[in-house]
Amino acid sequence: MKILRAICFAALAATALTGCKTDTATHNAEVLDKRASPESAPDAAYAGAIIGIVHFNGHPPARVPIDMSMDPACSLTGGKNLSEQYIVSNGKLANVFVYVKSSAPTSTAPPDARPVVLDQKGCRYAPHVIAVQQGGSVEFRNSDPTMHNIHTISAAGNPQVDVSEGPAGAPQTRQFTTPELMMPVRCNNHPWMQAFLNVAPNRFFAVTRDDGTFSIPGLPPGTYTLAAVHEKLGERDIQVTVTAQSQSRADFAFATK
Repeated sequence: MKILRAICFAALAATALTGCKTDTATHNAEVLDKRASPESAPDAAYAGAIIGIVHFNGHPPARVPIDMSMDPACSLTGGKNLSEQYIVSNGKLANVFVYVKSSAPTSTAPPDARPVVLDQKGCRYAPHVIAVQQGGSVEFRNSDPTMHNIHTISAAGNPQVDVSEGPAGAPQTRQFTTPELMMPVRCNNHPWMQAFLNVAPNRFFAVTRDDGTFSIPGLPPGTYTLAAVHEKLGERDIQVTVTAQSQSRADFAFATK
């Protein structure tokens, strides 16, 4: 009888230990699976970031003064207006769209994502270059005391926007669903006005600041293709490896062709 009891106890203990190991293994597998998915919300334990600067080598083309006298409201409120194709400060290039081009799966903006704002101020678009995740929206504003028109020209199949906004009128919001680079935005009333809209295939993107810097946070560890796109100078691609809880450096350089 004692031997039988001992055998039963040993069997029960083995079963209990096996159950614990299974639960632990399952938990670990779930954690690893979550961390392996770039689209899961990375936590501070393993998320990394990419930071960098976009340089401009050589002398940039001079910014050209733009005559806005055709509309007195623009001349009175806009001040001095210069072309914006090349915004270079101390050898650093602004208005460059930087995004993770590969190794991150495509994803759409969440339903509650706030629209990106593109304003019309001083008869200019501000900012000159914007970016939104696919499925996200842009809110077009008119802060000027004159009539403006918003006209997008898509080459990728995004719905065309062609709407007018009265002086300081109500904003117009539109959704963009298809990835696209440097989609032109024009004003039919003021031909010098132009901006560029980028629709990113994922949530990992940025636009360089006036000092040429950018940062893309929240990336799971991995090796990515990072692309930098300029409206006139085209695209540059580099490989960058992101490690947990670190900032990986990725610098680009452009020059006039």
